[in-house]
Amino acid sequence: MANLLRFFAAGEDQPLLEDSQKIDRLYKRYRLSVMLAITVGYGIAYTCRLGLSVVKKPLIDGGIMSAYDLGLIGSGLLYAYALGKLTNGFLADHANVKRFFAVGVFGSALLNLAMGRTDLLWIWVVIWALNGWFQGFGAPTGAVTLANWFSNRERGRFYGIWSTGHAIGEGLTFVGSAALVSFFGWQAGFWGPGVICIFVAVAIYLTMQDRPGTLGLPAVADWKNDHGLPITDVDGQPLKTGKAQQLILRMPAIWILGLASATMYMTRYAINSWGFLYLQEAKGYSFIEAGGILGLNTFAGIVGCVAYGFISDNLFKARRPPVTLIFGIIEIAALFVIFFSPPGHPVLLTAAFVVYGFTLSGLLAALGGLFAIDIVPKRAAGAVMGFVGVFSYIGAAIQDQISGLLIEQGTTIVEGVRHYDFSSAITFWIAGSVVSMILAATLWRAKVSD
Repeated sequence: MANLLRFFAAGEDQPLLEDSQKIDRLYKRYRLSVMLAITVGYGIAYTCRLGLSVVKKPLIDGGIMSAYDLGLIGSGLLYAYALGKLTNGFLADHANVKRFFAVGVFGSALLNLAMGRTDLLWIWVVIWALNGWFQGFGAPTGAVTLANWFSNRERGRFYGIWSTGHAIGEGLTFVGSAALVSFFGWQAGFWGPGVICIFVAVAIYLTMQDRPGTLGLPAVADWKNDHGLPITDVDGQPLKTGKAQQLILRMPAIWILGLASATMYMTRYAINSWGFLYLQEAKGYSFIEAGGILGLNTFAGIVGCVAYGFISDNLFKARRPPVTLIFGIIEIAALFVIFFSPPGHPVLLTAAFVVYGFTLSGLLAALGGLFAIDIVPKRAAGAVMGFVGVFSYIGAAIQDQISGLLIEQGTTIVEGVRHYDFSSAITFWIAGSVVSMILAATLWRAKVSD
């Protein structure tokens, strides 16, 4: 155990380099490599989380698993991921993130390779839940890396770039994994990403770096001359990691951000989980047409993540609340068009989904981590990412249960034909975004910290 702790422990700070040109050169090189690792690496590793989504139909059609079984397996990952973000977030602040992230991806890859080797439901639930916990290594690692390698006034745009990782993973899964399943059977939906991510784990280990101080580099706030509000201990010294983590639990702003993220995730996962059904039953689109519209929504989200970061950094001097309010108002307006525009206007509906995806992804980047990292001591970046993540994914899980109940209550069968009434669910989904926007607006005066 002692050897294991030493392996994962953050490296010791080295004597500071004095050559300013060498410092500049090393910072530029390492910042590029860590961004590639946490963005591309995280995006590809994301495919190890989504295999179950691709293989549901062949599993049901083959009589291997029922829809209820698959829901149980999927919920195991969701709840374990929420727990994993919390525990791993607190651990990541103390860890060598280079090793921490690589091991997380490697563990997830091995668990994907273990899937499909038995048809016992409880084994599937356990394996997929463990996979969710290992997947929880990724987001805290990204938060710690961004906090340590990028300063306050530039972090928004780099956080936006990093946030495109989940969309990269979704695209690779819905195209690449789907192709593997169609050619080689449903097991390939797990085994393909598993094999690939073993190599990704090695690549992450080779390209990631620990904190700048372990390389003899000054803190990024000193290098960029970009300091926020200092948060110190009673003796005037910077907070140590443990005390910084305790502090975030006493910050009302973080609890508010957690609730704002949870309610926003309710809307996000409502569209992800029920969008296909809604577009087919309420708007009359075919399965392919519904998939195309939702696919555009995902691609718009990639642009939205990056745009939010650039706008908040460059036009609002790294102030997130004004941009969050603007994005929130536009996102709610897009939802009203999606749900209340008359049928028969595909261009209008598609445009509304594009706007919704664009704004939602920006909001998720801000409420799901960026704003929290801004206002807490940077030594607690991983912990606050995990803390907010617990709220987010519990909100997503609660949404799925409530939405299913509301849709079921609004379903009638007339002459053997099932008819859906989404009105109660729609009210619930829009309310999530409205409450999230109001909660986020209460943090207008929150201060950026070092």
